Amino acid sequence: MAQDKYISIGQSVSGFSFANLGLFTGFADGIYKAVYSLVILEIFRSSAIVGIYVAAYSAFCMVVALFANELFRRFSKVRVFNYALIGVIACYAMMAFSVQPNTFVALDWTSGIGTTLIGILIPLFMADFATRDVPMARLNSRYYLWVNIGAFFAPVFAMYLAEIFGNRSAFFASACVYLACMFFFKYLQIVQEDKRITPVNPRTTFRALRRNAMAFFRRPGMLRAYIINFSFFSLSAMRALYVPIVVIEAGFSKQTLGYVLTLGIIPYILLSGFMGRLVRRFGKKLWLILGFGTFALISAYATVASGYPLLACFVLWQISGAFMESVHDLLFFDNTVPSERSRFYGVFRTSVNLPKIIAPITGALVIAVFGTTVAVWGITAFVAVMATLILFSAKK
Repeated sequence: MAQDKYISIGQSVSGFSFANLGLFTGFADGIYKAVYSLVILEIFRSSAIVGIYVAAYSAFCMVVALFANELFRRFSKVRVFNYALIGVIACYAMMAFSVQPNTFVALDWTSGIGTTLIGILIPLFMADFATRDVPMARLNSRYYLWVNIGAFFAPVFAMYLAEIFGNRSAFFASACVYLACMFFFKYLQIVQEDKRITPVNPRTTFRALRRNAMAFFRRPGMLRAYIINFSFFSLSAMRALYVPIVVIEAGFSKQTLGYVLTLGIIPYILLSGFMGRLVRRFGKKLWLILGFGTFALISAYATVASGYPLLACFVLWQISGAFMESVHDLLFFDNTVPSERSRFYGVFRTSVNLPKIIAPITGALVIAVFGTTVAVWGITAFVAVMATLILFSAKK
């Protein structure tokens, strides 16, 4: 699929302009995720059921990601991005005031369409404006630096709101941050050529999706890129879902949870600015192996730790995550040409959503068998070990 044509852009727009969006998405998502599993736990009253719910939600988001390519064929990326932001803002604002569980769930799933598309589009915008002097690795580093700066302030802020106004009030704050993101994007003054909409037979669409997925995995290096990205987001999914629950179940306060989540962001902030240069000097593989390997060791210890040593694990393994954050998806961009990225990125993006299906279900089974939530860290240890072995077996 050909790249979208940019009719006009602001004078100062570059790849860094889209990387700067990370400040908004990091802050908004950090606020949202700090209370999300706690709100779902309030509704279903079981950490195992929370895992099943999140898995179903993630399956829906994965379907959205698969259809993203068909959406981009019919509409410009700028138009899709604007409507995705509007949808997320409206849903998050209403989720703050929804009382009935059914209403909350409906809004949650609707907002998943927008957040999935936003997560796909920002890297594609950055890739469109990447150059030899400012490659994708450097833009990724800038993006995740801003994401982590935003996420650094989010947990304590979210817990402050939760203590005063209740957990769901944080969703309204997240909506306000996404509103600021929309205004910033408008400031870039980006206009793309509208595409001619033609009726398409649904059967043709499904056949195109299947062929596109098959073509993706036939590309050299794409299967390994998919597995590594899948592994990275499996660890992220388990952390985001179960760390808040484990901290509260261990008897710590919401304020302590906010401090743990905030301290965990510091390694990302400190390393994000350097990872682009470190990757250029030492390559991607070293940092991926170092990240997955150390994460496996810390996860193994977390299965038997308790009290403050357990909280220390939740902070220390963020150093491992920081090694991987700026490089986990570069295997995709290094093995595709610009004209293929919009076509294949939706398929590759399912490696973000699929772990959120498999990891929570596996976590729920482990909790049911062992009767304790901390047993889920055995899963993260296993995933990290397998990813490390795959990287060691790769030729480059």
